[in-house]
Amino acid sequence: MTTDKRLLRGARTRGMVLRRAVDLASLDGLDGLSFGRLATDTGMSKAGVQTLFKSKETLQLAAIDHARELFVAAVVEPARSEPRGVPQLRALVAHWLDYAEEPLFAGGCFRAAVMTEFDSRPGSVREALLRDQRDWRATLAAQFRHAVAVGEIGELDPELAAFQLDAVLLAANTALRLGDSDVASMVRRVLDHLLVPV
Repeated sequence: MTTDKRLLRGARTRGMVLRRAVDLASLDGLDGLSFGRLATDTGMSKAGVQTLFKSKETLQLAAIDHARELFVAAVVEPARSEPRGVPQLRALVAHWLDYAEEPLFAGGCFRAAVMTEFDSRPGSVREALLRDQRDWRATLAAQFRHAVAVGEIGELDPELAAFQLDAVLLAANTALRLGDSDVASMVRRVLDHLLVPV
């Protein structure tokens, strides 16, 4: 019983530190993460934070995984209640806009904030970011593919459409960070251009 409580407390502490880490990374990048800063921000000792993650790279990878879990819970999971194809695509975009406008992370879209930092730096952090990008685009492409297969929309290349929509969402994140409030309507118009009925 004591061990269970200790494990639970450790998991809660790790979650608290990671929540702060993803916010900091969305503002200052993954390279901006440090044990000292996280210790100061969470009221822990630097040694306590380092015990949780061992190395900066382990911390960066854990932050990427945590951001991914939060993104999936906020954007992907809620959209799954909609029928596949066009309704799910519209729901994914609507939830993504909520995720970026609210925003879930202090610096907006986590992926948009940290991708360029590692796009030319081989290694496990870059691979984790690439995995997340590919998974998100695959999620979009699957819905485009289904929409074409059931005749909801005309023929298109699902992977290209997913790439285009993702690019627009990343641009929308930048516009939102700069204070452009008309982004949501532009994103919906782009989506409408991709979802041409048969």
